[in-house]
Amino acid sequence: MKLKGGIFKYQTLTDKERKNLMLLDIIMQKGPISRTDISRETELNIVTVSNYINNFIDKAIVIEKGLDVSSGGRKPTLVELDAKGGYVIGIDIGPLYEVAIMTDLSARIIVKNKKDRPQGHIEEVIKAAGELLGDTIAKSNVPADKILAIGFGISGVIDEESGIIRDTDPNRGRTTGSLNSFRLAMEEKFGISTFVGNDATCAAFGEKRLSLGRTIEDMLYVYSDVGCGIIIKGDIYCGASGSAGEIQLSISPKEAEKAKLSSNELSYLRPMGIDLGIISRAKESIQQGVGTKIVETIDGKLENLTLEKIISSAESGDKLAIGLIESAGINLGTRISYLINLFNPEVVVIGGGIEKAGELILEPIRRTVKKFAFEEPANKVRIIPSALGEDAVALGAASLVLRDVFTQL
Repeated sequence: MKLKGGIFKYQTLTDKERKNLMLLDIIMQKGPISRTDISRETELNIVTVSNYINNFIDKAIVIEKGLDVSSGGRKPTLVELDAKGGYVIGIDIGPLYEVAIMTDLSARIIVKNKKDRPQGHIEEVIKAAGELLGDTIAKSNVPADKILAIGFGISGVIDEESGIIRDTDPNRGRTTGSLNSFRLAMEEKFGISTFVGNDATCAAFGEKRLSLGRTIEDMLYVYSDVGCGIIIKGDIYCGASGSAGEIQLSISPKEAEKAKLSSNELSYLRPMGIDLGIISRAKESIQQGVGTKIVETIDGKLENLTLEKIISSAESGDKLAIGLIESAGINLGTRISYLINLFNPEVVVIGGGIEKAGELILEPIRRTVKKFAFEEPANKVRIIPSALGEDAVALGAASLVLRDVFTQL
């Protein structure tokens, strides 16, 4: 199946595409299911449902399986998704790691691969992602013609109009890479339709589709402080050129000084990093001689310091670790308050790794939102940790690929 690859973005679906997606979603979630029950669920007449189902069977996406209990007369035939009818791959090119996941048509994980992200130019990062993709395909033992499409979720600003991907991490130099040449190179090398999108956008779609369900229409996925995935009326929102969701200012301390802006005025909009600045602040405190159990977890060596070790120390009652996480939660909660006022979401999902701190980070976020967001949207929203964890971006990219596979049948 040759799909129209490109940038993941909201698309106005044709009537046929909309019905394809609706019918296959119901079959995925409720199969085995009869055509009559599908008709009842969708409010489409039985003839229309049967025509679509027959097309899915011809495309080897749906299979007939057994007979339903009859209420009188002929027993209805049940249909279900043929999970092994095809496979897709989602790849997360994140700030710290690259994760590749192959799933079947039911979004069940077949193979998962993970490695550290190269810390050099973004072109090096893209090259490493291609190698990870090849390794994942080899490990899966799935024939190439069974892989229907590939989706990449990339950390950084994607600009479809200029055809670039910009790394937003100032520590890596904010380098740029060619979006178009990357996507086309992947398609040429592997012979598989390839899609690209922002990592937080992919994660948002993955959380909605695989953990939150169909009833959630408006939600945000906050990827630590490095990005925000936006779901509006059940579908992703990517903006005019694909770069919507950046929640930090593109400004350095020197630039702020030239603009005569005080540090306090920008503190809640400056990039803190994937760990919300917790590690760097912990190092400063330790170097200043502040007593903390964190030192015991790193054998006295600052280079051994990780977010997980700080969280572990906080869970055991260490005051410094608890304070660092609470301060980060207040900072992030302030940003989220703006987003809640702006979008009025039903759910805000906290991801990117910081959610591992559980209530230590969630409580100050929720407290800050109650304080700074308007009462009406603050009372409506649920703030929850990511259910998909480190797999959110890769599974989201795979889910977006599946959406395009289903609509283009």
